[in-house]
Amino acid sequence: MRTVAALLAAAVLAASVWAQALNPATSLSALFMREVDKRLEVPESEQRVYAQALQRTLAQAGLHALSPQYVLLVDRSPAVQAAFIYGLASDGVAHFVGATRASTGRPGTYDYFYTPLGVFAHTLDNMDFRAEGTRNARSIRGYGVKGMRVYDFGWVEAERGWGPPGKSLMRLQVHATDPDLLEKHLGRARSKGCIRIPATLNTFIDRYGLLDADYEAEAKEGRQLRVLRPDREPTPWPGRYLVVVDSGRKARPSWSP
Repeated sequence: MRTVAALLAAAVLAASVWAQALNPATSLSALFMREVDKRLEVPESEQRVYAQALQRTLAQAGLHALSPQYVLLVDRSPAVQAAFIYGLASDGVAHFVGATRASTGRPGTYDYFYTPLGVFAHTLDNMDFRAEGTRNARSIRGYGVKGMRVYDFGWVEAERGWGPPGKSLMRLQVHATDPDLLEKHLGRARSKGCIRIPATLNTFIDRYGLLDADYEAEAKEGRQLRVLRPDREPTPWPGRYLVVVDSGRKARPSWSP
């Protein structure tokens, strides 16, 4: 028979889990502040604006009643260029976790795309991989240092940033970038269409499995997925969605320098 103390401890744990399901951002925000650099100090009023944009975009994609989970939101507006982590609660409310600078597609050059808008699922159909840390002909490590995770969302249609108006297929990925040459430029539209994020945010998403709902489900079934960190600490509320919006801002806000 379980003791009164054990029953009370179980009740406290259950209450804590339930409270965090109502607001998954509760425990993660402090970790974000401690572990992620290049953070943006987004005012609460703006946090609510982006939460509404997130919920609206998910609803437009037919995703109305999602279970508690984390979502990566990106504003591709040239005047913002930011990545946000939100926790979707059991009551449908989107709670702000944190934000950093990012870089999305820069039009005007051949083979450079506008980063596509919408909701993109992170599934096992396009397996992630780890950066090798190799340098290209310009001595740039495009995916960052060795071991950085590359989140692969597969082939998607995106608006071309060159030539006649229209769309072509591009490979949509979220990844770190060269820490010496390119990371300092985060906050500006400079990519070929993919989404560049700080190495610390890449590691944060990776360590806590924020977008690994499908990966963790497969791992629990016994499948060996080498891309998963052996030292990971997966959240109880992993997600699977990348959401890209364009706020249409004409001027850069003070919180996104």
